Formats: sequence, C-alpha cells, structure tokens
Amino acid sequence: MSPPQLTPEIRSFTSVEDAARCLEAVGYLSSPEIATAVFLADRMGKPILVEGPAGVGKTELAKALAQALDRTFLRLQCYEGLDEAKALYEWEYAKQLLYTQLLKDKIGELTQGTSTLAEAADRLASGDAVFFSERFLLPRPILQAQLSDTPALLLVDEIDKADPEFEAFLLEVLSDNAVTVPELGTIRAKHIPRVILTSNNARELSDALKRRCLHLHIDFPDRERELRIVRARLPDVPQVLAEQVVEAVAAIRALDLKKAPSISETLDWAQSLTLLNAEALSADVVAATLNLVLKYEGDIEKARANLPTIAQA
Repeated sequence: MSPPQLTPEIRSFTSVEDAARCLEAVGYLSSPEIATAVFLADRMGKPILVEGPAGVGKTELAKALAQALDRTFLRLQCYEGLDEAKALYEWEYAKQLLYTQLLKDKIGELTQGTSTLAEAADRLASGDAVFFSERFLLPRPILQAQLSDTPALLLVDEIDKADPEFEAFLLEVLSDNAVTVPELGTIRAKHIPRVILTSNNARELSDALKRRCLHLHIDFPDRERELRIVRARLPDVPQVLAEQVVEAVAAIRALDLKKAPSISETLDWAQSLTLLNAEALSADVVAATLNLVLKYEGDIEKARANLPTIAQA
C-alpha cells in the first residue's frame, strides 16, 4: 500500500505586521504601503500590479515574497512579440519525432491491412493521444505555475513591454486560474498561484488588467528607508559614509536626469567607496566615482556641474 500523499502546507500572512516581518526576515525592508498590499493580495488571492521607475525593487519584492511565503518562484520576462507559445506551453516536436522513429514498427502494425490512405490515416489518428500527452508537453512559466505540485508565485516582469494582445490573453488565465490546451482540455491549477506583475510605465496598461489587480506604486525610498537598506545589505560600510551616500544619491535624483540612480546603484556606490577606503564623501571622490551611480554621459555631466551640492548634501 502506497503512503498517503501529503498536501503541501500553504504559508499565509496573519497581519500587515506579519507581512512586514516576514519580508524583512528574507532581506526586503518594506514600507507600510508595500506590507499592506502584499498582505491583502495574499489573503484575497489577487494579483498585484506593481508600478514605478526602474530599480526601486519591484522584482526583488516578488522574489522576497516567494521566499516569505515559501512558494516556488517562477518568472516570465515580457518583451515585444512575446506570444502564448513562449509563455504557456510548447510541444516537444523533436521528442515526438524521436518516439515516432522508435515506434515505427508499431505504427506499421497499426496500419497493416488497410487498403486506402484514408483508412490508414483514421487508424493513425486513434493514436494521437499518445503523442499529444503530458509526456511531450513543455510547460512555460504560466503553465508551470498551474501544474506546480507546490504552491508557486508567478512574476510577470515588465508587462508593459509585451503587446496588448498578450495582455488580453493573460487576463483570461489570471481570472480563471486555468489554461486550455486543445489536445488535453482544461488544466486547472493544483494550487492557486500568487501573481505579481511589474511595469515601468513604458505604455499605458488596460483598465481590464488594472481592475483584476491590486495596485501598488513603488517610488525611490525616502532617506530613512534607503539608509536601512544600505545598513542591512552592507553592514561593513561605516555609518557616517552610508549616511553621506544616501544623502548624495537623493541630491543626484533631484537633478533633471535621463535615468535616476536605483537602489542597487546606491549599494554599489557605498560598497565601492568602502573598497577604496574612503572615509567620507568629497567633491573629488564623487567626481571619480560618478560612473558607478549614473549610466549616461549626459547625466554624469549634469552631476559634475553640481558637485559641491552633491558632496555637501
């Protein structure tokens, strides 16, 4: 007698404070707005649409949430031209062809005695289910989230880069927590996945998508939260230097830039200054390391013109 199948325990947040604590335990320092949104999304079973500029921690939130809820993390990276085959499933045609070659004797036996092509085709059609079964199915992230034996979290990253047609397809999948494979029928989720969609606002998303999601906007953190992030991620950085870096980054973000520095660039800058044995920020130190914070030459030139303000922020 086979042992009974154990149902995986599904972790859930008990309160907003519990959500904040669990996220912090896996290294993500949330704001009250973030903790509230993830708590409600978890308890309501609704997707979260997370919008905001690049580099504010949208993707990191999804990874941290998967860890905090002990869910399998699956990521679908969106891009222009993304279609169902890349997001949902494909058939492994090479494997099907290999099996056809290996089973050619059986195929010959199946068609033996037929007198016409139509009769042979009818007999072969009776074996379609063999070649179009889960054995030959190659699931992509959306279907993987439905088929996962353990609870999953699906990140649909940068949905604004995908075409509106793909966005419309995604609505049906998210609403029903099921997908239809013509050869296999409807496949329903073993465990309803948690879903996070991120957007950098490259294009306006449809009202239909927004209605189905809880909305969360993440902006660059305030100085206090960013300092906490630096101290948590880089405990070896001196307190005074960490404070100066956070203040300087805030001054840089206040400039009219093509791309403001992200949190990850704040961390890179603080770590680099520590490796360079810098004890404090000065105009010379800032000038020598601006390329670690800004990625466009025009932005670097604007920052150079404001070196005294940045160094003394």
